[in-house]
Amino acid sequence: MKLVKKRIEKDRSGFVELYPEELEDMWHVYNLITVGDNLKATTIRRVQNESNTGSVESQRIRLTLTITVDAIDFDPQGGLLRIKGRNIAENKYVKMGMYHTIDLELNRKFTLFKADWDIIALERIEEACDITKQADVAAVVLQEGLANVCLVTQHMTIVRQRIEYPIPRKRKGFVTNYEKGLQKFYEQVLQAILRHVNFEIVKVVILASPGFVKDQLREYIFAEALKQDIRSLLENKSKFILIHCSSGHKHSLQEVLQDPAIQSQLTDTKFAREIVALDKFFKMLNDDPDRAFYGWDHVRKAGERGAIGTLLLSDELFRSADIPTRKKYITLVESVRSIGGNVLLFSSLHVSGEQLNQLTGVAAILNFPLPDIELEEEEENNQIATEIS
Repeated sequence: MKLVKKRIEKDRSGFVELYPEELEDMWHVYNLITVGDNLKATTIRRVQNESNTGSVESQRIRLTLTITVDAIDFDPQGGLLRIKGRNIAENKYVKMGMYHTIDLELNRKFTLFKADWDIIALERIEEACDITKQADVAAVVLQEGLANVCLVTQHMTIVRQRIEYPIPRKRKGFVTNYEKGLQKFYEQVLQAILRHVNFEIVKVVILASPGFVKDQLREYIFAEALKQDIRSLLENKSKFILIHCSSGHKHSLQEVLQDPAIQSQLTDTKFAREIVALDKFFKMLNDDPDRAFYGWDHVRKAGERGAIGTLLLSDELFRSADIPTRKKYITLVESVRSIGGNVLLFSSLHVSGEQLNQLTGVAAILNFPLPDIELEEEEENNQIATEIS
């Protein structure tokens, strides 16, 4: 993403002009825009004009509108962001206060105005515009007859293609049908890799499966690469890594990314650090539960005691249209950082973020145990129950 222009005043109001270039940029934009912001962008609108003969002609014209955001809809597969709101600037074709939907797309700049640019929004812009923080991984998670070809970026895990192919059962006298089925299945996976994996960007291609399916796929890929002289595969052979997983479904990607062999190659990527932190949290929750808490109430109390070493937050929490809700999480982030704590913002479109969302979207690893937090909650619940009775 390119930062074209930025002007933030001392009271934190202001605007940024951005130019999204990659699919992941649209994910950043989705997280930046909130209900109540003002958005200026070019758009298409159908207008009706009356001709000299009295007939009404309809035509589509391109114009620039500024709207106050009322609703936001994002399609992560296509990277299309639809913003609905009311027009707030004088325009020849659109009256003040009229509703219009603006489609934000790649390679088209826009300007976003906010009354309060908080620290999370500003950091997201800095990260989105810093190309050194982008690191991509491709993964094929498969089993016989099922494959998910995924692109894993810092913030998103997108299934680019799901392949299902019926493999005949291996029966006596019908082995050739089974092998032919596997060959056709592998061919479809190979074509999906060629279609969706950009080897100029991708650092590693993970082939993961139960059993030896991954080994057979790799053997097939490079046999075909030699036969057809597919240079993109032959020149990037070292990027392919084989890892065991439990199934060919997308959720198995989480266990794959936790594998030490993968993490050692991805230590410089953001999501690798997130997965390590989440894994550490679950281990702490099991081995030393007084140092691992999740849920707003418990984490807030731990923050008030200055106990949080690592704060884990889902970006969904910062897309809330409720300003007080957003502000309470901003305050928590700032308080943790003020005592030297680490804050990790998880993407809800990444497998690690999906897992964190199942734990309310907020969790913390503490520097020291706080067993009294659970006791306080029990006392509060008992007091409430007593007052009710």
